[in-house]
Amino acid sequence: MKKVCGPDGGRVISGPGSAFLPYRFRRTPRTWRTPQKATGDNAPVNPHHRHGSALAHEHAGSEAGPGESRRSVGRSFHTPRDGRFGDRPGRPGTLPPVPGRLTFLYATAAVGLVLFALLTWQVTSHGPLIRPDRRLLRAVLAAAARHGGASTPAHDLCKLGNIQVAVPVLVAAVAAAAWLGLRAGLARWWLPPLAGAVVMAVLPLVVTTVKTAVHRPPPGLTRPDPSGYGYFPSGHTATSSVAYGAALLLVLPWLGRAVLRRVLVAGTSLLIAAVGAALVWCDYHWPLDVLGSWCLAAVLLPWVAAANTVSRRSP
Repeated sequence: MKKVCGPDGGRVISGPGSAFLPYRFRRTPRTWRTPQKATGDNAPVNPHHRHGSALAHEHAGSEAGPGESRRSVGRSFHTPRDGRFGDRPGRPGTLPPVPGRLTFLYATAAVGLVLFALLTWQVTSHGPLIRPDRRLLRAVLAAAARHGGASTPAHDLCKLGNIQVAVPVLVAAVAAAAWLGLRAGLARWWLPPLAGAVVMAVLPLVVTTVKTAVHRPPPGLTRPDPSGYGYFPSGHTATSSVAYGAALLLVLPWLGRAVLRRVLVAGTSLLIAAVGAALVWCDYHWPLDVLGSWCLAAVLLPWVAAANTVSRRSP
């Protein structure tokens, strides 16, 4: 005769004559078990009332109901995530970091730097890419001559690469990211806005230095500009790519709806591509000039995304 509880330590069969029931295993042969060393609730024993179980009930089997559940450690049923703290970052009890996020961003910047250096070398040494670049320019200009009605929209798109248009958009995004981060209580709320401002300040220095060093001639010509102005990389393409791209990266983490984020990413990418294509369409730049500016933007923009990641990882 033995008192019976549920296998989970819960409610037993209620009733006046059901407190004790026979197992009826007196003459049943037992199979041989390999001795195992087990402790706590994992011990291979018959079911019994376990007082030390975290799921045991104080008044199990009473007519009033299943009883009040209690924990052996005296805490609530669910420990909130905010209540779990570890002694060091990465130890048990802390939120795990996003695996591979920063590595991917650094790899993207490295690939963009390699491509930008390759294009710069091709333009400087008149490498094999110069001939396809000339053919592509002639094809685009022939299409522009056939579709004269697209000239005005193309010129309007080129103006979106002006500093007077692109930089104020980035300034508004920097201010919004700083205010939202400070309001959310981020410890490093200042890091993403600072990264966006720094990459925009570094961009003119890089573009001016490379333009002066390469001194590429205007589109369709073989001799450089006598004034000393170079055309590689495209300043308007670089300005629009970095300004609008950084503004997108600063605002994107604060958008709640995934559909809105996808629409904003697609719209910004399309706008950056349209500005670069319009500069070639209007005969302002070679195609390699635009491609080089996009590679330069791929070098700078990952640092803004990395600043967002680091800022949100801070406790």
